Formats: sequence, C-alpha cells, structure tokens
Amino acid sequence: MSANNKNEIEKTTTVVDSLIGSTGVGQLTVPNKTPKGRVRSSSSVGKINLGDTVPGFTNTSDDTNKVSPTKLNLSEKSTAEQGSNVGKGSLWKAYKNLNSRHFWISPLMIILTTYLAYFLSNDHSEKNPLHMFVTVSYQVDDTDQYGKGIKDLTFIFFYMIFFTFLREFLMDVLIRPCILKLNIKSKHKTNRIMEQAFCIIYYGVSGPFGLYIMYHTDLWLFETKTMYRTYPDLTNSFVYKIFYLGQAAFWAQQACVLILQLEKPRKDFQELVFHHIVTLLLIWASYVFHFTKMGLAVYITMDISDFFLALTKTLNYFNSRFTPPVFVSFMFIWIYLRHYINIKILWSVLTEFRTEGNYVLNFATQQYKCWISLIITFILIFALQLVNLYWLFLIFRILYRMAFQGIQKDERSESDTDSEQVQEQKQQALEDIERKS
Repeated sequence: MSANNKNEIEKTTTVVDSLIGSTGVGQLTVPNKTPKGRVRSSSSVGKINLGDTVPGFTNTSDDTNKVSPTKLNLSEKSTAEQGSNVGKGSLWKAYKNLNSRHFWISPLMIILTTYLAYFLSNDHSEKNPLHMFVTVSYQVDDTDQYGKGIKDLTFIFFYMIFFTFLREFLMDVLIRPCILKLNIKSKHKTNRIMEQAFCIIYYGVSGPFGLYIMYHTDLWLFETKTMYRTYPDLTNSFVYKIFYLGQAAFWAQQACVLILQLEKPRKDFQELVFHHIVTLLLIWASYVFHFTKMGLAVYITMDISDFFLALTKTLNYFNSRFTPPVFVSFMFIWIYLRHYINIKILWSVLTEFRTEGNYVLNFATQQYKCWISLIITFILIFALQLVNLYWLFLIFRILYRMAFQGIQKDERSESDTDSEQVQEQKQQALEDIERKS
C-alpha cells in the first residue's frame, strides 16, 4: 500500500470517528458486507437482557485471529515452494486457522475418537477405561439402577466437551445460515439470535425430558413430601442418572465460559456468576448427599422457564407482533416455576425435612438428612431465589415499559450494544477503504 493510501486511511479513520461521535449510532452508512466471523457476548435477545445463558467460544477473540485472503494466498505459495516438512507445518497452521473460525472441529475430533475407540473395542463393560467417559457407571448387578462414584466426574467432563461441540456446531452450521437467509446484517443481532436459538433447542429437549422423568416418579407436579420419605436415594435409574449428570455437564460448561470471561461482561455479570456457582453447588450437594429428587424439581423449574425466556428474546429480536403475548405468558411461567415452586420447596425444607423420612446423621449408611444439611439446603435454594427475584424485578420493569411506554427493551445493555455497533461500523468502513486502495 502506498504512502498516499496510508494517509488517506488515517484521515478517513478520523472522519469516521467524528461522524459517529456527532451523528450517533446507525447514521453512518457503509456498504453491506457479509460478516467474517461472529463475536458473542452474554445472553440477550434484543434488549430483554435477563436469565442465565452464556455465549459460545467461536470468534470471541480479537480480529487478530482472522486470516485475510492475501495471507492465505502467500501461505499457499510458500507451501508449494517448500518441502514435505514445511508442508506438514502448513497443514497444522491451516488446521489451526480453520479451528479458530469453526471451534466445534476440535471437540468433534475428541468425541469421535473416543466413541470409535470404545465401540470398536470388544469390551463394552465398565472394565473398559473409556466406558466411564461414554456412558454412566456403577450399574447395580443386572438391574436398571445405578450407584454413584468418582467415575461420574469423567462422564461430566466428557459431556462438557460434547455440549461445547453441540453449541458451536448448531450455531455455526444450522442456526447462522438460517439467520443470514432472513437478511439480518447486524453481527450483534445475529450473535444474540444464535445464542437464544440454541437455548430454545436445548431447553426444548431438556424441559420435556425432565417432566417425563418426573411423571414416572412419585414427584409428579412437584410433590415435596416424597423428596424426603424415600431418603436416601442411593441409586437412580439409567435415564434419571443420564439426565442428572447431563444437566451437570451442561451447567458446568456454561459456567466455564462465563467465569473465564470469554465474552464482554455485562452489568449483571456478578449476579450471573453467582447464579451459576449456586446452581453448581446445588447440583453437587444434591447428588453426593442423595437429594436427587429435590434436584430434579429444581432442574425442571429452570429449564422450562428458560425455554420461554429464550423464545421471548428471539421474537423480540425479530420485532415480532407475538412478542407481547409470549412475554406475558413467560412472565407467569417464570413466577410459577422460579418463585412459587421454589418457595414451596423452601417451605418444605422448614416443615417437612425433619418429619418425613429418616432424620439422622450416619456416615456408615450414608444418612445425611440432619440439622446441618437442612441449613445448607435452605441457604443454597434461598440464594438461588434471591437471584431470581432480581431478574423478576427486570421482568416487571420490561412489562411496565411495554404497557405504558410502548418500549420492548431493557436498558441494561444499551451502552454495550451501542459500543459494539460503533466498532462494527468503523471496522467495515476501514476495510472498504483498504480494499479499494
């Protein structure tokens, strides 16, 4: 690029900044370009920003990870001129570049390698070291009941990788092309819709699955007394354990993405981290200390409400006329599941925890339903309720603005959204100038 072209770009950069600063977001017009990648941030659809979902990994880094066509052409010429050793290095570099754009490739390779090694082996019993990764362990004789143990951690770890792959693959291969066909140009809006579309898919499966399991137990419709009568629940059925540990893997994967700050933190970042920590503590404590019936009820209250939350956000992004009625329906579902049912469980801890079933501390028989577990259980569920109350406040604020001001948004991330749009417009303008020069 010549010195005159460089000076032209520097001057144009100054003009771009001044135009954006003086006219505001959205008044600088630049040629439309197909997004080169996607940058995800925290869970939101439109400006309805509440809930407990987090973005994926792909393209969360800076634009330095992007590879321009010019660099790719130079790399190809260099590879053709050099020997086989250099060729291997170029293949590895090409793989890294491809994986940076499609993060699901590496998790897929791990999953396929593990599955192939397991299923191609002649031993599918628990003696096979890969068995603990692929499926649940500790089957009780030839029954449908499974115990608990340290191998369950390997199952959770492996399916954390699986959910990483599933999320990125669905967003990259299925959801993103559908959004582009709808002629949505904004990277910000595209990323938000992809996040919520994945939530609709996941919670649309996990919610009914949890209800199916509950229907075949004595917990149907959130019966609380049966949570304590059969305690301790030392074993669970195959589908029950698959669901429980699968949910643990999903929440652990989401917590890792959130705590590692692979996206720009938002205003309620601390509340979101607190929510995930409490949720993981509840999962761990309920599983290890055999309160899995209570854990199943809490799972269902979160999954079903989150499904309608994601649906409402997605409709809001599309400016759908169905957003208000769906939002009102979501609000009632949220209040019933996340508040009425959770408070019902809290009340049962105070009134039924000691009177229903055994109430004794005995390490030999794994009896942990005693005074200290009562306190810990109440504190964890109450802490979860506090976060839900904060989000309920946001829901009522959105409802008020929608009903009395005709506004379907939440101000929580307005500054973040504007900043992203400004940077997106500046980047597109500079890339256009550089390409023409």
